[in-house]
Amino acid sequence: MSEASYLPDVPEIARVAGVEDCTADINGIRWRYLHAGSGPALVVIHGLMAFSFSWRFVLQDLAQHYSVYALDLPNCGFSERSERFPGTLVSDAEYLVSFLDHLGIEQCDVLGTSRGGGLTIALAGLLAERGALHRVRRLVLSAPINPWMRYSLSRIRFARTPVGRIYVVHMARKFPFIIRDFFLKLYVDKARIPADSFDGYRAGLDPPGSFEHLWNIARSWMSDLQRINSVLPLVESIPALFLWGDRDAAVAASSAEELHKRWKNSAVVVMERMGHMPYEEVPREFNRIVLDFLLRGTPSTPLENEERGLAAAENSRA
Repeated sequence: MSEASYLPDVPEIARVAGVEDCTADINGIRWRYLHAGSGPALVVIHGLMAFSFSWRFVLQDLAQHYSVYALDLPNCGFSERSERFPGTLVSDAEYLVSFLDHLGIEQCDVLGTSRGGGLTIALAGLLAERGALHRVRRLVLSAPINPWMRYSLSRIRFARTPVGRIYVVHMARKFPFIIRDFFLKLYVDKARIPADSFDGYRAGLDPPGSFEHLWNIARSWMSDLQRINSVLPLVESIPALFLWGDRDAAVAASSAEELHKRWKNSAVVVMERMGHMPYEEVPREFNRIVLDFLLRGTPSTPLENEERGLAAAENSRA
């Protein structure tokens, strides 16, 4: 990847019918994002080796209630490619704040998955450090990366090595079966893998610089997990839902309880016979759970239960 920036063309497979395909220049970075709906803002953040394509089956239903923004992070999907982007959660959180500022989004709900879930936590932590935690209303974190995730850590440690760089940057790009094998493990029921899934995700990795960026992410992975751990005390008051598949092969479902113990205003939903990507395997059920939490506070969090109890006591005394 040269020093020059590169903005890839968007192929048809990456577009979503009925959804606006947008670009924006923000602080010298060319972003590509999808937008649909009107009303309060909902920002949705993709995971590792993915882009806004991940949300193609859920966007339109979410847009019945929200103004939804599904972005391609810098160096991902069909946003700008450049060596200037380090690929850390700290840098990506900074970019996200710039994205919100540019679009005039003063307050939003956020839905993040996998590394995008970890990034959502890092974003909330950054806003808390700046005295702006109020900008995030509610969070849905679908199998977010975290310090207790267990699975994939040995693979990440290998990828950070010089030999791992050869594997990630050169072999994975040259031999598509490596990426295909990775994606197959993210699903429980292979019959529910969408027909366009592998080709779509592969299209997001085709632009030059994609695999170099994956290696940069691997290099910062352990420090990124430490960052997530360090900001948890700053963000624990935000209502958050941890949503997991019980057979997630990428981020261990047991880590949901570890996060829940450290996030006092959180709830957990575990989906049975489900892998890492419920928004692809069962999009309707995924949306039902997400919207129940965002719109109706179901399941309720401990602090919300407290508030409801106080309100009920006040009413009984009135």
